[in-house]
Amino acid sequence: MYVEMKHINKTFDGFLASDNVSFGVEKGHLAALLGPSGSGKTTILRMIAGLDKPDSGDILINGVLVNHLPGSKRGIGFVFQNYALFRYMTVEENIAFGLEVQKRHKTEIRNRVKELLELVSMEELGRRYPHQLSGGQRQRVAFARALAPNPQLLLLDEPFAAIDAKVRRELRTWLKEMIERVGITSIFVTHDQEEAMEVADTIIITNQGRIEQIGTPEDICKNPGTDFVKDFVDIKRYEALKQIAKIC
Repeated sequence: MYVEMKHINKTFDGFLASDNVSFGVEKGHLAALLGPSGSGKTTILRMIAGLDKPDSGDILINGVLVNHLPGSKRGIGFVFQNYALFRYMTVEENIAFGLEVQKRHKTEIRNRVKELLELVSMEELGRRYPHQLSGGQRQRVAFARALAPNPQLLLLDEPFAAIDAKVRRELRTWLKEMIERVGITSIFVTHDQEEAMEVADTIIITNQGRIEQIGTPEDICKNPGTDFVKDFVDIKRYEALKQIAKIC
């Protein structure tokens, strides 16, 4: 497993946000943390990113224990729900930001920015500012910026929540294709079952700080492992997806 969480517990002001959480994500896979609001999804993501520390348990990335490593040393790219782009920077400057912090050579930065603009199909928009872009375009810039330093792990916190339904569907397909092309291990948080089923290789279902079930979309669709999963999963919705996208 490329990412592993082993017996993780985390409490906030007496609230148990993570209750003996254990799971692994294979290298190159795209995993979805799926569950209702308050089920512990984002807490898990933030602990992997180094933004929060577990009270107990171990987090390993590529076999290395990272509990006490700052997020900047974990080789992680993070895409936030609200894009978190610098509004007074152009698209090119936003993408270059992490590389400049690392004091990379100017030629290397220029070449990497050009490469990423091509990857996200925004070659002609590099001089624009975030307010001049659509929501989908801003999310592509956020994705490119996260990839710029060549992270080994990409984390995405509800990456499509701020985008309208039509664009969200297009971006889901685009994201899956981009991650497959780049080959980067990725974990994203979502409360949208259709999104998880359509995009993820592995789904990790959370509830009240616990892991209810881990499996492929097909596994969870056909064999819900707990009463919660059976009630939470919309089987009819997945059957419709199966007919359209042959997911299950």
